[in-house]
Amino acid sequence: MPQLFSYGPYVFFFWMGEDGEPVHVHVAVRRPAENATKFWLTADGGCVLASNGSDIPRKDLRDLEKIVRFNHRRICERWAQVFGQDSVRFYL
Repeated sequence: MPQLFSYGPYVFFFWMGEDGEPVHVHVAVRRPAENATKFWLTADGGCVLASNGSDIPRKDLRDLEKIVRFNHRRICERWAQVFGQDSVRFYL
């Protein structure tokens, strides 16, 4: 699973084998985990919290959402490299 970047104790990564899903990024504490928190990326450069499987505190979730928004383009470019350009589609 490709790790994209980190922020404090949080790692941002893709989970392999999620064919057919819109562009999204997982966030977990210290290392990738199967039921990690997930943000769907939207076409307008935003994101939507899909799940909080990592039980990240609400304040931290707001900060992480800002990081995902700020890195939207970077995440999409990396998604295309990993899963193929044809797989780039958005949640909304």
